[in-house]
Amino acid sequence: MKRQDTLFIGFMLFSMFFGAGNLIFPPVLGIGAGTNFWPAIAGFIATGVGLPLIVLIAISIVEGGVQTIGNRVHPLFNTIFMVSIYLSIGPFLAIPRNANVAYEMGVAPFLSDRINPVLVLFVFTLLFFSLVYVVSLNPTKMEKYMGRWITPVLLVTMIVLCVTSFVKLDVPLENPSAQYESAAFFTGFLEGYNTMDALAALAFGIVILSAIQKRGINDRKTLRNYTVKSSLIAGILLSLVYISLGLIGAKMAGSGSYENGAAILSATASSMLGQFGTILLGFIFMLACFTTVVGLTTACGHYFSNLIPKSSYKGIVLAVTLTGFTLSNLGLAQILKVSVPFLVTAYPLTIVLITLTFFNRYFRNPKKVYGSAILFTGIFAIIGGLTAAGVNLGPVQTLKEMLPLASVGLEWVVPAIAGTLIGIFLSNVGNEKNTNKKLETTHSY
Repeated sequence: MKRQDTLFIGFMLFSMFFGAGNLIFPPVLGIGAGTNFWPAIAGFIATGVGLPLIVLIAISIVEGGVQTIGNRVHPLFNTIFMVSIYLSIGPFLAIPRNANVAYEMGVAPFLSDRINPVLVLFVFTLLFFSLVYVVSLNPTKMEKYMGRWITPVLLVTMIVLCVTSFVKLDVPLENPSAQYESAAFFTGFLEGYNTMDALAALAFGIVILSAIQKRGINDRKTLRNYTVKSSLIAGILLSLVYISLGLIGAKMAGSGSYENGAAILSATASSMLGQFGTILLGFIFMLACFTTVVGLTTACGHYFSNLIPKSSYKGIVLAVTLTGFTLSNLGLAQILKVSVPFLVTAYPLTIVLITLTFFNRYFRNPKKVYGSAILFTGIFAIIGGLTAAGVNLGPVQTLKEMLPLASVGLEWVVPAIAGTLIGIFLSNVGNEKNTNKKLETTHSY
């Protein structure tokens, strides 16, 4: 495979990851972290960049990819978990979130008070998802569309915005907010969940592997090497963008209060570049959100057309775009309200599942280890999700807060380790019993 192919696949992966959350959350982190920006952004990059890349590498080294990894717990768990992931990063959450953000930044700022925003949102999403549908029907051309054309344009516009902001925003950083005053790294670590990229990587893995395999690469080791190279290209680009957007937020902290990251960037663009800045920012958001929605739609099409025997790729893509179109018209606030509890539940399970993958060769009975680890992790991940949703769990809530790392939102870590160790113990005990039975049977003859 040529070097330029690796570069373009890395660009395609970057454009698939780089969507609404990647734009709106780093500035919010920056404005809150202030002088604690660097540890906070390091934590954000750990889960927003490092974890997705680790997921992609794990998928590339396992024959059968994510299906095999999930089946190590149980086939039923694998189906439920992956269907939940695909629905969340697809039509029920990430896709409508991206479409809505594209509208809020690319269209809404230019509307007059006389125009009905509900009608405009309807027309915009109708056109948006029609284009997504057309592009998603040709997944083999995704690298050409996204890697060779869209990503370079997106990067150039981002560079213009960021360089202009750094030159003109020559101000010292503010003191951190209470949230970032202590444990800034762990706060950033949890904020990285909001990108949803680790979950998206579970779905994008098949797209990247297919793009590499079409170059005649089928050897597992070589496939892994090219996946690593492409992932690193995407990871470096994402990290640079996150740092730049985060610094913009940090430098804008003294200029006022903002509702969200989109408002921060909008104020920055208009103050630095005037009307042209608003247009440029809208273009960046629309382009970034569109590429991500295409990537997610394609991934859902591949997965569900394989999961449901009688379904077709074209039919699944149509269903995903229609659902995304419908939910997008509910509004951004409603979509974001659901996302946090789900992510607090899903991320710990993903982290543990992928971590175990790299140690799988050392387990005598992987099913016992995976099953025990996921069970212990899942209990506290669900508790965390319910807490994030505002559910009062009484004594259970008290128990959760007593666990180590609960103060930084990582109360599931110790149960996950305990579950893994118990699984290893049960695996070894079971293996010894089987060995003894074999020896007894041999001696009886």
